[in-house]
Amino acid sequence: MIKVKARSGESIQQMMKRFKKMCEKEGLIKDIKRQSYYEKPSEKRRRRARRTTG
Repeated sequence: MIKVKARSGESIQQMMKRFKKMCEKEGLIKDIKRQSYYEKPSEKRRRRARRTTG
């Protein structure tokens, strides 16, 4: 779980920017986008096979 604590004198916009950067770094956004639509089991297998070989 990603947590962002406010630094002294930090604005909400700066905190949001740090939070988004942390999400990007953890691969969270990519994972959410991939799960936002249905993927057939055969497509999942193909994607996993491509990832392990290449």
